[in-house]
Amino acid sequence: MSTAREKAEYFLAHEHAFRLGSLPTECSNPKTATFSQTVAGDVAAGIRMLASVDAGILPVAQRVFGSAEFVRLVDALAEAARSGHRICFSGCGATGRLSILLEAAWRRFWQELQTSRPQLGARLADFEPCAVSIMTGGDHALIRSVEGFEDYTAFGRHQVTELGLRAGDVLVATTEGGETSSVIGTAWQALEVGAAVFFAFNNPAPVLVERVERSRQVIEEPRITKLDLATGPMAIAGSTRMQATTIELLVLGGALEMAIVRLLRERLSSEEFAQLGVESHAASDYPRMFADLLEQLSQPEAVAAMAGVVEFEEQIYRRQGLITYLTDRFLLDVLTDTAERAPTFRLPPFRKCDDRVSVPSWAFVKNPTCDTAEAWREVLRREARGLNWDTETYRQLAASEAIQANPPKLNNAEILKFQIGREPDAARSERPDSALLAILVGDEANRAIAADDPLCRGINELATGWPRVAAASIGPVAPPAWAAERFHVACRWPASVVDLWARLAVKLALNTLSTATMARLGRVSGNWMICVETSNKKLIDRGTRLVAELAGMSYDEACYLLHETMEEVGPRQRATSDAPSPVALAIERALAAKGT
Repeated sequence: MSTAREKAEYFLAHEHAFRLGSLPTECSNPKTATFSQTVAGDVAAGIRMLASVDAGILPVAQRVFGSAEFVRLVDALAEAARSGHRICFSGCGATGRLSILLEAAWRRFWQELQTSRPQLGARLADFEPCAVSIMTGGDHALIRSVEGFEDYTAFGRHQVTELGLRAGDVLVATTEGGETSSVIGTAWQALEVGAAVFFAFNNPAPVLVERVERSRQVIEEPRITKLDLATGPMAIAGSTRMQATTIELLVLGGALEMAIVRLLRERLSSEEFAQLGVESHAASDYPRMFADLLEQLSQPEAVAAMAGVVEFEEQIYRRQGLITYLTDRFLLDVLTDTAERAPTFRLPPFRKCDDRVSVPSWAFVKNPTCDTAEAWREVLRREARGLNWDTETYRQLAASEAIQANPPKLNNAEILKFQIGREPDAARSERPDSALLAILVGDEANRAIAADDPLCRGINELATGWPRVAAASIGPVAPPAWAAERFHVACRWPASVVDLWARLAVKLALNTLSTATMARLGRVSGNWMICVETSNKKLIDRGTRLVAELAGMSYDEACYLLHETMEEVGPRQRATSDAPSPVALAIERALAAKGT
């Protein structure tokens, strides 16, 4: 077995492909260099600092929505659905969750049309199954990161093969950094079978071509359409769940919406289309509408409400309490932000229902209207799509010996063990400082006070026995009076067939809340994630650079020290203890050795 020093030497000698410090998404943004200090003294000022980076999305959105590549994307999505082919979104981590969200948003529209207008819905039912998604690690990775999978191009290729993509289909491969191996694998495999391939990424194409060979090969392939969405460094260095994924949701969600509207206009008469009340927007409208949403979220009342939620959550966590979010229609959006906190800030991940040993996650998400099996169908708008790969599969894919020896359980049965339905969980409510926090989006604030609405009934039933019950509404309606503590992030948005603007509002608000809370709890230094995970090669590089930056060391020295702390922390699995971050531990030791 290799020692920590030998592993560090191997990484330094052989893993140059994962040395990504020159990419803008991995760099520190000067606008937020003092974020942790600012938010510690003034939460509202910290929130405004984060918002200043979101504003940088606008000029990029204007360029992309006006590009020939965006027109080609909308045309390809509409043509694939029109001709009975499939639209597949692929991604890893935050972009994997986005891929699942885009599929679910597409399916939800057509499914709800069949319910609300059965005659029209029946004529359009063939569109609903067109959208699919691939997340590295399968749907299980939506909830809990799967270590090391993103490093394998072969894994992405195999997921495309299992899904059965073919000529005439469309694959939209999305990777924030533009270099994720598994996502690149989906692009190459889809291209080989004759699908139309789009590649969306968030670092400048010239930088990727110069610095990352696997990215260069994709970008220089003329048969792949590129969508360069680079907006510069993230508000928190390397945290691509923020601005990178925001512009991806805006652009890809906008393209999906425009394709749906086009299909409706083609299939329906003008009278039938008018009856649906669907709003139709030109591509040039989307940057303007996004600017309006940002402006609303920057108003003093909205900022004060978000600051209130940050202080509420911080107080609970400092007292060792847990938070359980209750939400309905936007559970997937809330779950996405909540699940991403574990790898970003090294928090305990979601716990399965048959696990009474692991540390409970600080935050969890539940749908109070239905049980877990139905909740998962509501979230995905289909049955779960887990992986059933065995040792032989991993051997054929040339996975590491560790993965082959102990294949992770990623199947549907394991996914259903994450009880996101209305089942009570005493482990979350029994702590004296735990809380229920209803996240109510749009008209859900009205539904939460209607006695005959399943959302109102479900919240009332689950709220029994909890020490604290609060509500935060995002949208035009204030939270209900039954909540002891209430927060209203006031904003309005245009109608959307894929709930695009509501989803963006939820994402922007929750990203801000979770980031500010974690910074006030000491898990951010300046604008660096000091508790970053080290579960794959990209993150080991990021951790090494962080140790070098904050401890004033060379890259090589930091790499050796980080591997030592990784070896020490490794046996203390987060499944059984809230182990320290090896990155934070390495920084602490380096500074102590220097007497600072």
